[in-house]
Amino acid sequence: MNNSASNPTDRNSIRVRLVALRAAMQQHGVAAVLVPSADPHLSEYLPEHWQARSWLSGFTGSAGTLIVTADHAGLWTDSRYFSQAEQQLAGTGISLMKLQVPHAAEHLVWLQKNLHEGDVLAIAGDSIAAGSQRQIEKRLSQSGATLRTDLDLPGAIWPDRPALPQAPVVAHEATFAVIPRAEKLTRVRDAMRKLGATHHLLSSLDDIAWLTNLRGSDVECNPVFLAHLLIESSGRGTLFVARGKLSDALVGALAADGIAIADYASVTSALSDLDTGDSLLLDSGRVVSTIDAAIKPAVKRIDAANPSTAMKACKSAAELDHVREVMRRDGTALVCAFRRLEQRLAAGMALTELDVDTLLYEERSIQPGYVGKSFDTIAGYQANGALPHYRATPEQHSDLQTKGLLLIDSGGQYLGGTTDITRVLALGPTTEEQRRDATLVMKGMIALSRARFPKGASGPQLDALARAPLWASGMDYGHGTGHGVGYFLNVHEGPHGIRPPVSGSALVALEPGMISSIEPGLYKPGRHGIRHENLAVVIEADQTEFGEFYAFETLTLCPFDRNALEISLLNPEERAWLDDYHASVRAALSPLLEEADLEWLNRHCAPLQATSKEAVPA
Repeated sequence: MNNSASNPTDRNSIRVRLVALRAAMQQHGVAAVLVPSADPHLSEYLPEHWQARSWLSGFTGSAGTLIVTADHAGLWTDSRYFSQAEQQLAGTGISLMKLQVPHAAEHLVWLQKNLHEGDVLAIAGDSIAAGSQRQIEKRLSQSGATLRTDLDLPGAIWPDRPALPQAPVVAHEATFAVIPRAEKLTRVRDAMRKLGATHHLLSSLDDIAWLTNLRGSDVECNPVFLAHLLIESSGRGTLFVARGKLSDALVGALAADGIAIADYASVTSALSDLDTGDSLLLDSGRVVSTIDAAIKPAVKRIDAANPSTAMKACKSAAELDHVREVMRRDGTALVCAFRRLEQRLAAGMALTELDVDTLLYEERSIQPGYVGKSFDTIAGYQANGALPHYRATPEQHSDLQTKGLLLIDSGGQYLGGTTDITRVLALGPTTEEQRRDATLVMKGMIALSRARFPKGASGPQLDALARAPLWASGMDYGHGTGHGVGYFLNVHEGPHGIRPPVSGSALVALEPGMISSIEPGLYKPGRHGIRHENLAVVIEADQTEFGEFYAFETLTLCPFDRNALEISLLNPEERAWLDDYHASVRAALSPLLEEADLEWLNRHCAPLQATSKEAVPA
């Protein structure tokens, strides 16, 4: 394998860029530069124009913070990316700084210790949340250092910085959008009035797309577009977006709902027009410093979560009907792709991890309503599966063999919903350790999928259910167990999530209509990785003398490969859950499949046997 990010040419480019950045720092009297993974909308996935951290460091993971001083450069990231970062940073002069590791300083703590009286830290103001800016300033003040947000030094030395994306904005078809734009705006304005707000600023792209019933393609794999939205309680609103992205018909439709169009960059000017008597609702954790700075002190600020975030998290009955149909189509595509993969391997064809992505795309793209991927496919064979966010590239990938495990994490964007699924396939003989590990992870997935929990319970309160079987064997995994999923929107969506509790963080209650992934895992570097993932929706379950209880309805429809499991390690209740799940998969997908694909489905959905030796042959 060859890693392009580690070849001498790329290492030299990174070193040259660091020299240029340090020269700019010296020119402006800056002691340190912090380069986050962020844009003016604080998105998880960024347009190329704002991928300065990746351009400067060579590290391409989606989460990371780069800090450069005159004599040190460090990239902070979490355990999902340790192996990737070690490879991509090798020889660049940038050190990997591991987050959430005992005795390792978090980046703000490191800055506080290493900056001194009179030192200046620079962060581009369009890439830092207003709330985060205040936290950093408070921490720096303890060491006498100060913060500047008016300098974008990485942008100043980036000679061929990509332009802003200009993809068109389109309407989400009414059949699938379900709830009219005017109704959503009314609901948000009702929430504004309850909070006493005359105006409400939105910068988060998925909130804007959901609220306006518009979609775009400015961010890879996410059907969103660059925009800000200012809503007035009086019934007016302004969408700040490049006018050339919208058709005249779409501009007219927005005007009919009271939304005018203004230039994307003019949002700060509009905010500066607000004055005494105006009260502005905004989430300081989702609005960047440069925008926040445009608001006059005379304007009353109401710092609270965007009402639309909670609204879009709870899918309506009609939206869930579309999602269920999308799951049938997505499951059909996966069955056909997995069957073709199995057939080609059996025929002795040469295949790589890249071919897995191709097969999935070919089968998904012919399904009704398919728009594109919901994220870049993770197809990790054997040791590559131990990298949670591994991505095969033409420069770095593995050949598939008829043995061991292949982890496939993929998803699709459809007009009627967003999918995200992980399956572990046994490509041939597997080891006892691999089957045991895959089964322990499966036991955790089943435990959480079967959970009943009281109204008001949150994801962090349920997370341990998925980890308990691994904990009992002295093992664990370093990522969350579940994330919210959008409705033909971002594959990662708040406000809810299933993850270990974090001190000081708010507990968001799980509510009916919320979709979450359920994806425990286990990763053994250099050996193999396991992750099983379904999407599930919170539903009402029981009403007892102790109150209301909720449960999960599994939405994803695709068989698990029992050849990757040690069936004898599953208890009767767990085997019954798998049998019931596979029966529902077969019932849902059979009408959409024929011949060899239908035979494959029936074989992989057959009832489990008592031991792994009796499992269906590959």
